[in-house]
Parts: sequence; C-alpha cells; structure tokens
Amino acid sequence: MITLAIDNQKVQVPAGTTVLEAAEKLGIAIPTLCHKQGFEPSAGCMVCVVQISGFSWLMPSCGTPAEEGMAVQTGTNEVNLARRAALELLLSDHIGDCEGPCRLGCPANMDIPRMIRFIAEGRADKAIEIIRRDIALPAVLGRICPAPCEKVCRRAAQDAPVSIRLLKRFAADADLDAPAPYRPVCKKPTGRSVAIVGAGPCGLSAAYYLAQKGHRCVLLEKNDQPGGMLRCAELKEKLPSRILDREISRIMDLGVQLQGGRELGRDFSLERLQKEFDAVFLAIGQPDHRPPLRLPLEMNEKKIVADRRTFRTSLEGIFAGGGALSSRRMCVKSVADGKEAAEAIDQFLRGQPPTGFQKEFNSRLGTLTKEEWKVFVNGADPQGRLEPDSPGGGFTALQAQSQARRCLHCDCRKKKNCKLRKLSTELKAVSGTYSGQRRGYSRIDDHPEAIFESGKCIQCGLCIQVLKRAGLGKGLTFRGRGFGVQIAAALDGPILQTAAEAARQCVQVCPTGAWSLKSK
Repeated sequence: MITLAIDNQKVQVPAGTTVLEAAEKLGIAIPTLCHKQGFEPSAGCMVCVVQISGFSWLMPSCGTPAEEGMAVQTGTNEVNLARRAALELLLSDHIGDCEGPCRLGCPANMDIPRMIRFIAEGRADKAIEIIRRDIALPAVLGRICPAPCEKVCRRAAQDAPVSIRLLKRFAADADLDAPAPYRPVCKKPTGRSVAIVGAGPCGLSAAYYLAQKGHRCVLLEKNDQPGGMLRCAELKEKLPSRILDREISRIMDLGVQLQGGRELGRDFSLERLQKEFDAVFLAIGQPDHRPPLRLPLEMNEKKIVADRRTFRTSLEGIFAGGGALSSRRMCVKSVADGKEAAEAIDQFLRGQPPTGFQKEFNSRLGTLTKEEWKVFVNGADPQGRLEPDSPGGGFTALQAQSQARRCLHCDCRKKKNCKLRKLSTELKAVSGTYSGQRRGYSRIDDHPEAIFESGKCIQCGLCIQVLKRAGLGKGLTFRGRGFGVQIAAALDGPILQTAAEAARQCVQVCPTGAWSLKSK
C-alpha cells in the first residue's frame, strides 16, 4: 500500500492507483473532461491538473500514479487558473450554441426551443409545462408580447423568424380550454408568508412562483381587480378581459389571496407589512403620487433602488421589482422580474443568502458561411412563416405543428449534461479569451439515431475506445496533427455508419455535445 496526502488528508491506496482515484477515495472531487472510469486515461484536456510538492509544473491527476509520501494540492489558485485556461483553450475551438439565440433573447429565459419541439410533436400539453416554468401569464404574452425572441431567431437569416409568440399563444390557449389544464406541483406549506404590493404582471408572476415554493402569498392591490396595466384601454382589443381573467385565476387557484382596494400609504404602511409578513415584495409600478409617497427606502419620485440581481433593498426582508425599479415597457420583463424575485425571496425565507438565479455559461455559434448554412438548415421544414387565418387570431393545431417544424434546433442537444459547459460555469471560463482560425461548422446526421458535430469535439478519444471495445474493426481514429486533429472514420468511411450500433454508447461517454441523439 502507498500512503500520500491530498489537500493535507492522508490516504492509503494500492500501487498503480492514480492521484485522481486516490482523491476520489477521500471524497475530493477533481474536475475531469476526457476521463471516464474504466477507460484508458488520455490526459488530453488538462482540466484535472493538480499541484504536487517537488514539481515546478502541474500534473494531470488522471494519468499520474500515486507515490509514497506524495503531497498533492487540488484547489490552489494556480491550479484553478490553469484549469480555467485549459477550458478557454478548448472553447476557442468550440463551434456551437449552448442555448438558442431565441432563449437568450427572451427576458424570461424561457426554453423556447424545447417548447417548439413539443408543439412539433403534437404535444401542447408538454409544451405548456415548459412555458409555465418561466412565464406565469403565457396566454397574455402570447397576445401582447413584442417578441424580442423572434428578433434574434436565426431562421430570419434564411427567410423569416419562427412565429414563437403565436406558438406560445397556441399552447397557452389549448391549456385554457383543456378539460384537465396544467397545474404545477406546489411544495408543502413552509409556514412563511409574503406580502406582494401590486397585482400587475410582476406581482402576479412573483405570487405564482412563490406559491409553488410553499409560501403563503397575499396580493395587495389598490384596484378592485388584479391585472394592473394589463387592464388598460389600449390593450382591450388585443387582450380580451375573459382571457386575462382566466389566466389570473390559474394563479389564484394555487392558494394566492387577493385583497383589492388597498393601497400602500393609504390603507397600510410598509412598517405594518414588515411586522405581519416574513417578506415584502414591492411591485407597485412607477410611483405617481403627488407629493411622493413617503417610504423608508432609497426612493425618489421615479424609482426604488434595489439590487438588480437579487431585487433586495437595504431594508431587511423588503424586495422590489418591475416598474417599482424602473420603467417596464415590455410586460415580459415585468413577468421575468417577478419570477426572478421569487427565487431570491425564497432563498431569503429559507435562511440562505439571496443570490437569485445563477447564469450558466453559454457558447455562441457565431457567423456561418454560405456552405455552413446549407449544413445547418438541413432537416428543418423549408416552408415560410405562417400567419393565422384571421387578423389577431391564433394558430390551429396543424398550423402550429407546421410552423414549429421550421425551427433550426440551434440549441445543443446535450446542454443539460455537457461537462464542458458545467465546468465553464463553475470556473467562470470566458469564451473568446484565445482566438485563432476556427474549424468550419460540420454536422453528420446519416445515422438513424445519432448526430456527430465535430466542432464540439474535444478529441478525448473516448468514442474511439468504445468502438474498439465493440469490435467494430478499426472504427474511429484521430486524423490530422496539432491544432487540426479531429475524430474520423479509420478507413475513410462515413463516421456514423462506422459507429453503427455503438453510436448510443458514444453519446453516453461523450463529455460534450459532439455526440448526441436526434431525439430523446
């Protein structure tokens, strides 16, 4: 047995054990990309480097044997900087989006591509689940949203953007008319309460998500009915009251209480709310009181000052969002504020430091050449953008499915379990740190189940080992030298035909989205 110390903890391991395996025995997690348990180490990505006493350079833990008396450090500043640099080198040659441009353009960060795929499959019931994870008022926004997502839709470069807003409206309307509409699962009551001042789109959205987290929510609204600016005369034609009322009722059905005809500063004070509730969320819109409403906050005639990431003010338990902070000309931004504030408020109520939603790393595909475009659009329906049969109307089920099939599937098929993305988020890697001549975009999809995108490959060689184990001849191999090396079929055959029945295994071991399944 060999005794060594890792992060000042001693461990005994058999001879032949790697430093990575020894660390795992201690419960110390060392990040890896090209390593897979049971496979030969390649030590290619250099993300698993560690600092070993007596060495002036860092060593890859996956391929370094443990030695008697070895002293290893896994989390020094030098190690973390080297890991981040290794990731940024890989990202400099990474060709592909993590999230589609449409989702990045949506203020509510809705998973638009996934919604579209469900609609294309005729599953409006699943599409509404995806929508309501991020948008509390989808039938409303399906009518009045200016659709910033469509302005960045990559399909527009070919002909016209996908009709995302109308697809969202289709799924929302189908749910409103369904005999068993979607109802989110609410956690058990926490015993904590939140006063939400203002029942406009921001306040309603906050209530919707806080109720799901198990907190008691009370909406305090100066008007008799909830809705706020959504009931203004300018929206009457686009947004019928019956649609607004039905959508709001879905929120109230989660146990949200409404106290109408009650105005802050007239019927109750902020100090009183602080005593009666565990948290307060101000969603009152821009103050229009003359003279200005006196609140013990950083407030002037135009806005309340709060942290833009957590919506927290300087007063304990007081949060503010929507028009209370600044002008919210797009309803979708107010709805997004409500959702994000609910996350921070929930953290506060559970005794955690409010941090709000944490952003994930996102790679961008960049500009495509004409030849790359031909590859990228392959498989999408070539028909043009559809418009409803009647002005101001919505899609039929067949129209919605047809329009949804125009989507180019820009987002990565493995965005949820891509190790490159996960580590880039954790280590705060920045794409574009290193620049050079990028590889061309390539996608091979002649396999019935799998897709291979060489621009996302980090040359870990795991798929090569998979095919060798499957006994598929010479299978795959590395081709090229230096920066231009890439995975290819050993005998110049089609890469996915070579992979044959082992393609699913290649997908499973691939640490990025280079190997992915066409559908799940």
